[in-house]
Formats: sequence, C-alpha cells, structure tokens
Amino acid sequence: MKPLCAWNHGPGVLSARLVLGAVVLLTGHFVFPIHPGSLPLAHGADGHYSGKQGHIVVVKVPTDDAVAQLQGKFLGRSIRFFSDPRPEEPKGFVGLLGIDLQDEPGSHELTVEAQSGESRQTFRYQVLVQKEKFHVEHLTLPKDKVDLDDKAVARWKAEQEQVKTALATDSQAKLWQPGFVEPVNGRRTGIFGSVRIMNGQPRNPHNGEDISAPLGTDVLATNDGIVRLTVEHFFSGKGIFVDHGLGFYSMYFHLSEVLVKDGEPVKAGQIVGKVGATGRATGPHLHWGVKLNGARVNPYVLLDLPFRGSTPSAAPVPVADPTAGVGPSAP
Repeated sequence: MKPLCAWNHGPGVLSARLVLGAVVLLTGHFVFPIHPGSLPLAHGADGHYSGKQGHIVVVKVPTDDAVAQLQGKFLGRSIRFFSDPRPEEPKGFVGLLGIDLQDEPGSHELTVEAQSGESRQTFRYQVLVQKEKFHVEHLTLPKDKVDLDDKAVARWKAEQEQVKTALATDSQAKLWQPGFVEPVNGRRTGIFGSVRIMNGQPRNPHNGEDISAPLGTDVLATNDGIVRLTVEHFFSGKGIFVDHGLGFYSMYFHLSEVLVKDGEPVKAGQIVGKVGATGRATGPHLHWGVKLNGARVNPYVLLDLPFRGSTPSAAPVPVADPTAGVGPSAP
C-alpha cells in the first residue's frame, strides 16, 4: 500500500498518484512574443483564454505606468497584480490566476481594475475553465475506519478555524522570487484532485500532492516567504503554512520535525522540516499543497511558471520501500 494522507479535507482519505499541472498564459487583447523557455500562449478568440481546473493562468496587463495599482476579480476571488519581474518581457503587470480544482467548467469573466491617480481603466477577459480528469477510487472499509467520533470532529473543526484565522490577512507585498523549488525530490504518490468514494460516500478531493521519501528527509521551502503558522493537527499532523505574499501560500504536512517558527522569514530552498508520518498518514511522505488567492491548485504547476531563477533544488533521495511503515488506510 502506498503512503496516503488526508490533511484538512475533513473525514476522508485521498488517493495516490500524480497529475502534472500545466500553465496557461493569459494576455487578454494583447499578443506578446514568446521567448525561449517560456510556455506557449493560449490563443483563442479576442480576449478569450482557458485553463484547466487546478492550474494557474498568468495574466499580463501591459502598461507603462509603473505606479498604477491593479486588482482583479474572478469567481468572487481577488487576484493580486505586481510589476512583471521578467527583464525580457514588455513592461506591465502580471497576476497569478488560480483555477480552483472545483471551479465550475465553462466561461467566466475576469475583470481587472487599473488605477493611477484619478485615472481608472477596466480590462475584461473571458476565461474558459476546462474540466480536469481527476482520479476516482471506490473503497469499502469498516465503518470505524471511515467515520470520526464527535471528539475528533470537534477537534478538526477547531483546527480549521485556527488556519482560517491565521491566513485571513495576506501579506500585501510579493515575497516570492523567480524560480520555485520542489520541496522533496522523492516518489510522487498522490493525485491532486483525486476523490475516494468510501462506503458509497464521496470524500473531499485531495488538494495537494504527496511525495514519498524516507523518514527524516529534508523538506525545503518552495520559495521565499514568511512562516504564517506551524501546527500539529489531527489530519495533517505536524505542518507549516508559508505566506509568499499577495494571497499565495504553500503548505507542508505530516512532518516528523518542524524547524521554523511562526513569523520567521524563509528563503527558497531553506530546510524547514523533515519528512514524517504524523497525523492521519499511512507511511512517511510529504503532503505539499498550494493555495492561490483562495484557489486550490496543483503545486507542481509552480515549477512550470515562466519566472526563472537560480534557486536550489531538493537533493535526490533513495527510493523508499512503498510498504515500509504503512498501516491501514485512514478514513
């Protein structure tokens, strides 16, 4: 049995494999040249672009006004914009539009308000959310392995409120730098967005990726940020929430050790913890999650974003025995 986890999904266990993400570049009514190493533009009708559930769209709004302030709205979520850090690109602002793994497929409007002094301009785009094919697994388990008792449910709800409160106020500055790091270079065992149907009841989708690695393997921060919260929770075990600014968070769960503290700044590639099997897990692995302006996205799309840097990568680890330390599946 592969190591599995169920971090903050409520009473449920998630399945295990990987769906690699893709990134779509959104440029609205404007077309820019493609530079070596960048991803292709998603061409469509004028002002119409697309991205799959759980993916990231990079929105480019060209303007020579360096002091302009831009704010986007998409499906009720705020999209933050910042000056394009890529020297090879035309001047302008970019925003990372996360498409949640459960966003409704179809065409949705993205509005971007640009303000500079007394001047205000509105950009409108149609974004086609495409359905991603997520893995579904049906299981029949003893009832006591699926349902939580009242005490466990109360604890889980309190923990969710703790996280909600801690992440309620986003850093207003962009803290991350070009170049993202895979936190553990191990065997990827989770399927982002996968759902398990347990005893006929669907569980919440797996909103991260699982990386199997030996107990005690170093876990690296995927990018610069500030540790917003460290926890030891019922489902996620020992975990870390890192705020990368402008509504972008990364999460690292089931750790055996947490090596940072709340409020501590971290750098890309910095060791923040060690792989473990704490919480509701069946073996040592890292659950790596990302939330972008409230949208749950596949963390592996970060590695394909068109912002390149010289950040270090996680050191390769030996292939772990997939059955080592694995117990019965958690509910």
